[in-house]
Amino acid sequence: MRSRSAPARAVTRDAEGADRACDATDANRVDGLVVAAHGRHYLVARGGDTRVLVQCFPRGKRSEVAVGDRVVYEPTSADQGVIVEIGARRNLLYRSDQYKSKLFAANLDQLLIVLATEPHFSEDLLGRALVAAEANALAPLILLNKTDIEPALEKARARLAPYRALGYEVLELSIRTRADEARETLGTRLAGHSTLLLGQSGMGKSTLVNLLVPNADAATREISTALGSGRHTTTFTRLYPLPVSGALIDSPGFQEFGLHHLTEGRLERAFPEFRPLLADCRFYNCHHLHEPGCAILAALADGRIARERHALYAQLVHEANQTVR
Repeated sequence: MRSRSAPARAVTRDAEGADRACDATDANRVDGLVVAAHGRHYLVARGGDTRVLVQCFPRGKRSEVAVGDRVVYEPTSADQGVIVEIGARRNLLYRSDQYKSKLFAANLDQLLIVLATEPHFSEDLLGRALVAAEANALAPLILLNKTDIEPALEKARARLAPYRALGYEVLELSIRTRADEARETLGTRLAGHSTLLLGQSGMGKSTLVNLLVPNADAATREISTALGSGRHTTTFTRLYPLPVSGALIDSPGFQEFGLHHLTEGRLERAFPEFRPLLADCRFYNCHHLHEPGCAILAALADGRIARERHALYAQLVHEANQTVR
């Protein structure tokens, strides 16, 4: 346990999500960084040192702890503890529908969205991930992997052309066949940042992690054992420190990305092509769906906004308005 000399008062949240003033210098409390999560089981790096891991559980039945959180825990043994406080967050990325939410990670700088020429990637999931990044002020970076599969490359490029036109950066790499190039390119982009890795299964996320993180497979097995998740090594989120600086957070593959928690105001501003036009709508509370004098609908009609992008916006607004009855 680290010793601390000067008391420091701060507003944090307890493990059940309530704001409270706290003193993180209590002798029986330790600061840590959450590096893995599986259900209600968390691995916390004591003092942020990822070589010293403690298995922790949240206090109470409700848990709002995410990988990347700075927390305070009370040790219950040499290698276990109870999380009692969650530090203030810069951001929290998660997906949700009207029934539940799934935390990805907290305190992020950027989002790396991994796609591939094969298998077929979902543009709906890509669009939702970009909206989530914009809504949380994260820098999104799209990675098109498996460019060595040349018959599928041009089609994938054509599908990504509208996103390039919106200003999103697309990196084209072949992680497996041109590993040195991929390591150098990604290493430069990820150094010094906390980056969340998102993508469907089969896009090459695991290959990417193994390329960038020495002994990633061994670390994953160790984390899985410590979390008690056994053979289900791909079903938990985990943070890997990068060799130079920064961290890569790997999340399980997913097939849907609900954004039920985003308000209509946050949604409209999460579409970069909408933002310059929002002040030109006739009504200040325009929904950009059917209203007269809507600048967004005018841009849709003359081709400045793609129909697929507006359809995604309309779908997200619809989902956000759904309630459990």
